[in-house]
This record gives sequence, C-alpha cells and structure tokens, in this order.
Amino acid sequence: MSKPYALIVEDDKDIARLIDFHLSRGGFRTHSVDSGKAALERVRVDPPDVVLLDIMLPDVDGLTICHEMREDPKTNDLPIVMVSAKGEEEDVIAGLELGADDYVVKPFSPNVLIARVRAVMRRTTEPEPSVIAVGPVEIDHERRQVKVDAEITEFTPTQYAILHFLAQRPGVVRTRQQIVGATHGKGVVLSSRAVDVHVAAVRQRLGERGDMIETVRGVGYRLAEVVPVT
Repeated sequence: MSKPYALIVEDDKDIARLIDFHLSRGGFRTHSVDSGKAALERVRVDPPDVVLLDIMLPDVDGLTICHEMREDPKTNDLPIVMVSAKGEEEDVIAGLELGADDYVVKPFSPNVLIARVRAVMRRTTEPEPSVIAVGPVEIDHERRQVKVDAEITEFTPTQYAILHFLAQRPGVVRTRQQIVGATHGKGVVLSSRAVDVHVAAVRQRLGERGDMIETVRGVGYRLAEVVPVT
C-alpha cells in the first residue's frame, strides 16, 4: 500500500522541516512549498491526499488559497488542515468558513497535529458501502456522493462528514461535541461557534432543503426525518 501524500505549504523553513519530520515518521510521503502560488500549481499537477496550509504566506495568503481550492472542481474535495499562528476565534472561524476541514494553532503538539491530519483523512478514505436516504437527501457513502432532490451536490470533507453523521440517525439530536468527535476525532476541542459555522455551511449546500437540519437550542442539531413544511 502506498504511503499517503501530504503537501506542506509553509514559508517558515524550520516549521516546515518540523512538520515534514513528524509526518514522515508517521508514514506519510511529503512535499513542501513556501508560497501560495506554488501550492496551487502543485495540487493541480500532483494532487495530495491532504494539504497542511499556513495562512501567512509571502505572496497569496492561505485563506485565499483555501478559497481557490474550494472553487476549483479539481481540488474542491481535498482535505485541508490550516496550521497558523493566528489563533483568535475569528481567525479560526474565517478559515472554517472558507472550507478548511480543521484548524491547528501554532505552536502545536506534533502528535496532536498528526492525529488531526489522520482524522481529516479518515473522513475521505474510510470505505462504507451504504446508501442513506432521508427524504430528498441521499448519501452514497461508498462514492462519497450526496444527492439533493436527485441532483448531485458538492460538499467539503468536513461538511460531508457532518451531514453523514446526522443522517445515520435521523430525528436524533446530536450534541456539538458529538459532532466534533465524529468528524474530527475524540479529544479534539472546537468552539461551539466553529461547529455552528460548519453546520451553517451544510445548510447552505442543501439549498432549499437546508431547514431539514434543525437546531435544538442549548443542545445541538438533528436531521429531520420528515421534510419540514414551508
């Protein structure tokens, strides 16, 4: 079995070497670039299994790179983990809103970073040959494909993981921490606001069916078993 391939986008050579060292020890094949433009070129000619993306790059910032990857059909489903010194809540939310699957703040524990990279990758590689249908939403987990009213709809890996988790038990309330555990791995801590941002993005992707994801105040979210009447 070939090693998973991680693209490291980091202009600080010491940090790039640190990430490369620990990923290599963890069984990854790696490649590093030090600019946003180089990252965009690399993912198009040699698509990685996961991208570790710094925000503060010398040419194009990481948020813009993330947005461009999500807008390009060739790269819109690439797992992206942002690794940044910008750790304020608004920075994390901005990264998640633009489609990052996870956000790790520097300085970081190398073991935690590897665990979170693996968690993001599991959401896109674990086979589960089952189809879940909830009203007009159909999830083919083997193909990692979602149809809404029979039309294929694109979701980022984290958005897909949230929808699939909610759809496994429609009508059952899932707490925010349960959602984090199922989509990012146990022990990972995300703010309630960050979870809400992800769920809002799922609703947006569902379009007119977005109200199928119901908010249970003070608890979390559930996917309605019956399509709400509008």
